[in-house]
Amino acid sequence: MTIAEASRKYELSQDTLRYYERIGLLPRVNRNKSGIRDYTEEDCGWIEFVKCMRNAGLPIEVLIEYVSLYQKGDSSLEARRELLVEQRTLLMAKMEEMKVTLERLNGKIDRYDQIYIPNQKKQKPKE
Repeated sequence: MTIAEASRKYELSQDTLRYYERIGLLPRVNRNKSGIRDYTEEDCGWIEFVKCMRNAGLPIEVLIEYVSLYQKGDSSLEARRELLVEQRTLLMAKMEEMKVTLERLNGKIDRYDQIYIPNQKKQKPKE
């Protein structure tokens, strides 16, 4: 798969894919005889993983560390697991904060619906 195809499939710009590879967020992508990136199924799996983790808010630095550990092989299994567990804990705390914020927003909207909307209906001129 070319970089253009990967860019379309994963809705990431080609520049973003190149950047991710350059900083070590994606393992080195193989190139064909002409020097053009040739994304394999494994490369695409990495793109999906990174995109998912970034969408959840994981820092680039953490993901770079994870990729670096992965490239060290099985000797880094425990370190990778610990890193993922730590990020899960942080993500769960963030989700709890977002839940509280959502509940507060819902309460405010409910108050508007109870006070503002009925008052608007009362002020409409009768026909």
